Order: sequence, then structure tokens, then C-alpha cells
Amino acid sequence: MVSKEVSILQEKVRLYEAVLNNILSGVIITDPDGSVIFFSETYGRFLGMNPQKKIGRHCTEVIENTRMHIVAQTGIPEINHPHRIMDQDMVVQRLPIWIDGKLVAVFGQVMFEDVKDVSVLASKLSLLESKVELFQKELVNLRSSRYSISNIQGKSKIIAELKRLALKAATVNSTVLLMGESGTGKELFAHAIHDASMRRLNPFIRINCAAIPKDLLEAELFGYEPGAFTGATRSKPGKFELAHRGTLFLDEITELPLEMQPKLLRILEDREVERLGGTRVTRCDFRLIAATHEDPEELIKQGRFREDLYYRLNVIPLKIPPLRERKEDISILAENILARLGRDLGRTVTKISDDVLKTFENYDWPGNIRELSNMLERTLCSMEGVDDTVRLDHLPVIFQTRSERSPRRHASSLRNIKDVSEKEALMQALHASNNNKQKAAQILGIHRTALYKKMKKFNFS
Repeated sequence: MVSKEVSILQEKVRLYEAVLNNILSGVIITDPDGSVIFFSETYGRFLGMNPQKKIGRHCTEVIENTRMHIVAQTGIPEINHPHRIMDQDMVVQRLPIWIDGKLVAVFGQVMFEDVKDVSVLASKLSLLESKVELFQKELVNLRSSRYSISNIQGKSKIIAELKRLALKAATVNSTVLLMGESGTGKELFAHAIHDASMRRLNPFIRINCAAIPKDLLEAELFGYEPGAFTGATRSKPGKFELAHRGTLFLDEITELPLEMQPKLLRILEDREVERLGGTRVTRCDFRLIAATHEDPEELIKQGRFREDLYYRLNVIPLKIPPLRERKEDISILAENILARLGRDLGRTVTKISDDVLKTFENYDWPGNIRELSNMLERTLCSMEGVDDTVRLDHLPVIFQTRSERSPRRHASSLRNIKDVSEKEALMQALHASNNNKQKAAQILGIHRTALYKKMKKFNFS
């Protein structure tokens, strides 16, 4: 039995010696008196010595300028100290080894065989730090160029106030609820709030609750494990996990199925997610921004949306006005959109005539900014010649017709004006798309569900 234990101990010693001998930098170990008890083969080759012949000798007889015996006497470690051997400057460390409060050995190791290596490493580290700083700045610049608060354009008082509130919301982690018609720029506000927040270097995850089938939405939000349902052969994190330390934007939140709303409420309160088919709870640090084009309070009355979830979402409400309520912004929006489209499409059209701008201001834009952008893109693509200005005859027929009459002379109220404009836009979009509902919705810049609602409203087949 004793023999077996001795054999095991010997094998351990051989293993430890092999590890020490294979450390690329030199290693030396002394006892508390400074006598060498281990001298690595790599250190021996470096110094041109036979390691075995140095065992038992005092460290001062073996290593030039050594301080191993001093560390043994003081018990104070020396880390990254300069050491000159054979006219070569090195960097070493000397560590006292304690067992049960008693110093039993001193471990010495060469960290850098040439002190110049330290300078090289420091230089590389400094370069890497500079690159990381540069990449972070570039990341911020890239995001801000597309999503910053400066991209929210307009000179109206309501837009100025909304931008102020958005910047204020960016300083906290509270939930934001963006409300407004389709195409008013709710997602742009969500991006701007994220960009202005401390989370801007972390993910911005977007999901449209109306665009994902009901039976897939839960898996998208919460993630799943293998075997959770048919076809789930691997694990997949949900959007809450992906948004960790960043922002989760839930567009069309009111389209969330009623049975899923309590689960969202629980996650907002606990910040914990459990994947479908999983047993492990994951904590997620995310900031939620939700958006809807519907009136949540009306949906609550209809029993389609939970009142407690609405109150949990409506911490910081921002209501984005439709374009017809901020007509003083139309000219600056149109000009900026035209400049962007010109760059994207390689066109030299840079101006919009006063007649066109006046026509735009007389139109109610049921599709809001998205419709304005789509209409200008369609106009730009259809223009021929070298004209650098968008004129009335370049516009779709509906706008040319409207320029010849004032909608206020043909409608008795603001409601009638809106209805006339929506109906005309709907007819034009359906005609242009050959009655393709998906394409018509894209032309108008609204969701297909909104298109069907408008078709039902005006008795379109």
C-alpha cells in the first residue's frame, strides 16, 4: 500500500517537473535558505548551464544579481522587476510560496528575456487601445449618421418639443410608448432615443409584432430549446436575450396576442426570460421601447389589450403627430428626402418648385412621411431629361389634379378633407399596383392591415 502511494507521488512529481520544464520562460525554485531545489531545462539552455549540476547550490552562486534569497528572507514578492544577466536586461518575478503560514520556497520566473519585449508589448497594447477607441467612435458615428436625434427633421413647435422629450427619455431606462399613425416616424424616434442613451454601443433589436405569425411570435421573443416544438432542432435565443444591455423595440405592440400579453408584463417586471422548452431562467438587462398606430385605451375598452400592460408600457408616452398636423415641416422634409434619394439613386434633381411644395401642403398625406418619401422616389424614377427641379407635371396624376383646386372648397370639414384625400390616395395606389394589395400598401407607406381597414371604410372591393 505504501509502495503504491510512493509510486503515485513520484508520478505527480514527474508531472509537475515536466510542466515547469516546458514553460518557455526560465523557472528556478529555491528553499527558504536560498538553495536551488529546481532549475528548469529552458532556463539552463538560455544561460548555457546544466540544470542538474545547479541543484543544491546557493542561488547567488548560480544566477547573476539574483534576489531569490532576499525574497525568502523578507517574504515580500517582487513582480515584474528588472534583472540584468549576462549583459542582458530582463524582466522577472520572484514569489514566496507559503504553506500553513510558513514560507517553504521561492518561485522565480523570467517574464521577458529582453526588456525591449516589454516596450514592444506596451506599444502593441497602446495601438490596440487606440483602435478600440477609434472603432467605438466610428460605431457611434455610423449609428448617429442614420439614427440620431438630428435625423428627426422639422421646424414645428411640436417636433421641437418631442425631440426635447426624446432626449430626456434617453437619460433614463424607463419604458417609452410611441403612438402615432403609420409612417409618422415612430421607429426613427426609437432609434434616436437609443442612440442618445448610455446603451448606444449595445444592440438595438427590432421586432414588428404585426409582421410575425401568431404561432411564431412567442418563439421569436422568448427563444427556444431543442424539442420545444416540431422543427426545433437547436437552441435559439429570443429577442429579449439578444437585446441584453441594449434596447428592444416592439413595433405594433397592440398586435401582440392577448394570451402573450401577461408574459410580456411579467418580463417587464422581473427582467427574466425562460426559453420555450427550457428550464433555465436568464436575466436580461434591456430597455423597452414600444410603438403602436392604434389607440391603446380604445383597444382596452374592446377587450383587445390588457389595461395593466398599457400602464406598464405608458411610463414615458410620446405621441407623434401626423403630417397633416405639422404642415410647416413638409417643405424641409421633402427637400431632405429628395437629397437623400438623389444620392441613393444617382440623380441630379436637387430642387422642388414652389407650386409643388404648395400642393404638398394642401394634401393630407394619409401615409404620412413614408408616403411622402415613396411618392418622391416614384417621381424621381419617372423623371426624364436633365431637369434639376421637381415640377407639377412630374408628380403623379392625383397631385396634378389637386393643384387645380383647393380641398377646402370641396369639403365642409377637416374630416371630409381627410376622407377625400385618403380615398383619392387609395384609388391611385390600387390602380398603380394593378390591385395588388401588398404593393398598394407599400406605395401608401402603410401596413397591409391598415390598407384593408381603409378599403372597408370606403367600400372598396
